Amino acid sequence: MLRIIVALILIQTLRFKFTAHPDSVYIFTKVGLEPYGRIGTGITELIAGVLLLIPKTAWIGAMLTLGIIGGAIMMHLTKLGIEINNDGGILFITAVVTFVLSAVILWIRRKEVKFF
Repeated sequence: MLRIIVALILIQTLRFKFTAHPDSVYIFTKVGLEPYGRIGTGITELIAGVLLLIPKTAWIGAMLTLGIIGGAIMMHLTKLGIEINNDGGILFITAVVTFVLSAVILWIRRKEVKFF
């Protein structure tokens, strides 16, 4: 269930990145990564979401998600702020929840990771 939740969070945000939604463009412009960072992040999130849905690769998807979302959290804490365009901090909270759930998935699947 956790894998599906994280995959859905990742995949549902893709429409904002791939359609150049003004909020997405604003975020990536503010951190100096528009448009390549927006599109690259979207592709990476798509890959992570698919990997999470496949049982044998769920741990890889969880690790990839931790990296992506860890970067998003750092951008919120350093350049963007918690609240983006008066969203009440929803993007930040969603990132933190996604990060925690990915860490739980990785912990559950830790025996599948050869270097743990």
